[in-house]
Amino acid sequence: MLLMKKRDKKEDEEGGGNPFYNMEKASVLQEARTFNETPIKVRKCNHILTKILYLINQGEHIGTREATETFFAMTKLFQSQDINLRRMVYLCIKEMSKISEDVIIVTSSLTKDMTGKEDQFRAPAIRALCTITDSTMLQSIERYMKQAIVDKVHAVSSAALTSSLHLSHQGNDLVKRWVNEAQEAINSDNVMVQYHALGLLYHIRRNDKLAVSKLVTKFTRHSLKSPYAYCLLIRIACKLLNEDEGIDSKMLFQFLESCLRHKSEMVIYEAAHAIVSMKSTTAKELAPAVSVLQLFCSSAKPTLRFAAVRTLNKVAMKHPAAVTACNLDLENLITDVNRSIATLAITTLLKTGSESSIDRLMKQITTFMPEISDEFKIVVVQAIRSLCLKFPRKHGVMMNFLSSMLRDEGGFDYKKSIVNTIISIIEENVDAKEAGLAHLCEFIEDCEHTVLATRILHLLGREGPRTPTPAKYIRFIYNRVILENASVRAAAVTALAKFGAHCEELLPSITVLLERSLLDTDDEVRDRATFYLEVLQQKQAALNSAYILNGLQVSVVGLERALHNYTLDPSEKPFDMKTVPLATQPIVDQKAAISAPGEAMSAKSTDKVAASRQDIYAEQLAAIPELSNFGHLFKSSSMPVELTESETEYVVRCVKHTYSQHVVFQFDCTNTLNDQLLENVTVVLEPSDGFVVVCTIPAAKLVYNEPATAYTCVALSQDDPVLVTGTFSCTLKFTIKDCDPNTGEPDDEGYEDEYVLEDIELTVADHVQKVMKPNFGASWEEVGPENELEDTYALSSMKTLEEAVKNIISFVGMQPCERSDKVPEGRSSHTLYLAGVYRGGHDILVRSKLALTGGEGVTMQLTVRSTDPHASEVVASVVA
Repeated sequence: MLLMKKRDKKEDEEGGGNPFYNMEKASVLQEARTFNETPIKVRKCNHILTKILYLINQGEHIGTREATETFFAMTKLFQSQDINLRRMVYLCIKEMSKISEDVIIVTSSLTKDMTGKEDQFRAPAIRALCTITDSTMLQSIERYMKQAIVDKVHAVSSAALTSSLHLSHQGNDLVKRWVNEAQEAINSDNVMVQYHALGLLYHIRRNDKLAVSKLVTKFTRHSLKSPYAYCLLIRIACKLLNEDEGIDSKMLFQFLESCLRHKSEMVIYEAAHAIVSMKSTTAKELAPAVSVLQLFCSSAKPTLRFAAVRTLNKVAMKHPAAVTACNLDLENLITDVNRSIATLAITTLLKTGSESSIDRLMKQITTFMPEISDEFKIVVVQAIRSLCLKFPRKHGVMMNFLSSMLRDEGGFDYKKSIVNTIISIIEENVDAKEAGLAHLCEFIEDCEHTVLATRILHLLGREGPRTPTPAKYIRFIYNRVILENASVRAAAVTALAKFGAHCEELLPSITVLLERSLLDTDDEVRDRATFYLEVLQQKQAALNSAYILNGLQVSVVGLERALHNYTLDPSEKPFDMKTVPLATQPIVDQKAAISAPGEAMSAKSTDKVAASRQDIYAEQLAAIPELSNFGHLFKSSSMPVELTESETEYVVRCVKHTYSQHVVFQFDCTNTLNDQLLENVTVVLEPSDGFVVVCTIPAAKLVYNEPATAYTCVALSQDDPVLVTGTFSCTLKFTIKDCDPNTGEPDDEGYEDEYVLEDIELTVADHVQKVMKPNFGASWEEVGPENELEDTYALSSMKTLEEAVKNIISFVGMQPCERSDKVPEGRSSHTLYLAGVYRGGHDILVRSKLALTGGEGVTMQLTVRSTDPHASEVVASVVA
């Protein structure tokens, strides 16, 4: 007995109790020869077939020859009348039909079983036959399929209907002829037959909106017996409501509401889910669906509770007020034994809770958090972030809660989500800054994740020097220099340097601390300490700003390429940083970076695409001989301008590329007419005064639905450097050649024609590249007052500070700094800081002081500083 237990334990460890563990393909295929033996050994053959199915489903590669031999051997098993063996044969036929040759050899046997008297053979035979049937053989089995669809045996009818659905992918026109049989089957008493028949009918008619509409109308008036069919009908109705505005939406919505009173819980939930998921549902229309979900929250079935709370969680994102009535039921679910339900209940409450309920919620969550996994904890953390942004005055309670979570055990993703949330709260709420920084300082004292430690040190270097008592953070930062690995020590040295550059009173202490890092064992740490010490000892604000407080705002890919090109062509002229393209988004918007996991990923990928898009444009333009001598590309517009409607015969979009003395307009053209070929396609611009069209580069031809590109280059005014904006009228000119829509063959001769496009505007934003200045004050002093312009304006058309801020940013196309684009609640005055680089590589800064003037709009004092006098004048004039 003891030996048996030991053996069982060993087997469990090796194969997890799997009888097919370590099974070899060759031995199984060898065993398949047993199929040829007489009499047939049913039990043994069943076991071999099971092994073959296991190998195929585990992804084991079986060669065509091996599979064909095994398949032919398996056909001998049709001689046995054993039900279980025959059904295993059908399964193997379906699986091996994809890898064997000449599988149609079993067609006659399957047809015989399909039309035979043994009902248990008929349904699986239909499924197997339809799997091996190709489009050329469909005609031969049509009669049998029609009979099977209306068969009195429900299993046979269901098998025929589902197989018809699969066959429709091969020969949809033939399956369409079976619509009468499908309509007859839909009157069946069996719930699955009715469901499958409705599915087939919808699939046949899905491309005809009128037919689908009639189908839905018919069955909404005649009650169906199958709850599955009802669920499918609800989904079809919901799709119609979302896609087609021309249908009777009132009738369909009444049908959805009537389903909320159905006797089947499945149908009730499907109807409620459909109503809350629709695009344009009002709060009044949501009410009955939310009431039903509220009842499900107190159901004895865990599946219903989970479905209800999950759906309410989604509703709370768009309509939190509609879910408020369910708060009491949701609070009862916090103690649910199913932790998935409890987590969803918590996150829903955090989205719908009021300011007064936050303290109570936090206490409930505290007892609940240790019992759930990191994955669910991250969901809770994200919900807390949303709540903190909604009720900023409650940041203290939530910040303390997040801090206690940081001290608990957890993985990297969990800790990262908490750190991101605290940083987000600091970014959005000025009052929370000191408390947030204090919590993060405590966390890095015992942080095992290098990525998080370096990020927090970067934040401390940026925000710490601007707090009332910056000295209290020095101890935490210097501890990292002593105790941590090289990456963290390097980040800590940079953070210390920022304190020294910003706070004069701390400079002597910072110098002493940096000197201690000169003997560090790591090259990077020593180099940073040496560099920062040298800069700080100069005691020049401009140097501090350029090399410590505000880093390089260039594209790393562009910098690498520019340096590589410089080394390939040696020159006595020093390398010029102004030739390097700027980063498209130097610092990612914090709000985007710390949203939901899916959103964060998409935000990162968008930044990568934006950066590479600029490089791709630069390479494409440099390859065109007429444009290659314009110098380095300064900026390309991020979003193309649509010059036509998307439904017109010719679709044209424009991308503007700005150089130091030229602007290149790139026109991406598409021909949507299949009976025309356009040749020699150009866009003719009529420029404003001061602009000159230098060259026009045509697209050779424009084939149907294949985009092509034409270029028009405009030289900027040399006499008046301030003249940088204008409106250009555009006309698309081309030669039309008619062609055969089927073959695409064009006529030999064509005729000239033109197409008027929308006007293009060249704005100040096209001449300015956004750059982030983490320390705006230092940059302001670095640029200096030499080219400063200042004036006061009355913005009478703008009624709020938020509107004024939004419009100013839009006009000048510059980057808001120090979160000045967010206007604190209840303020009557605000200062907006903007930074950018003007065409030619000139820094430009804007300080806009805004004040509400008692119902008469907004008064603005605008101050512009730049390293170029013309840049200051251009930006000042656009606001005026």
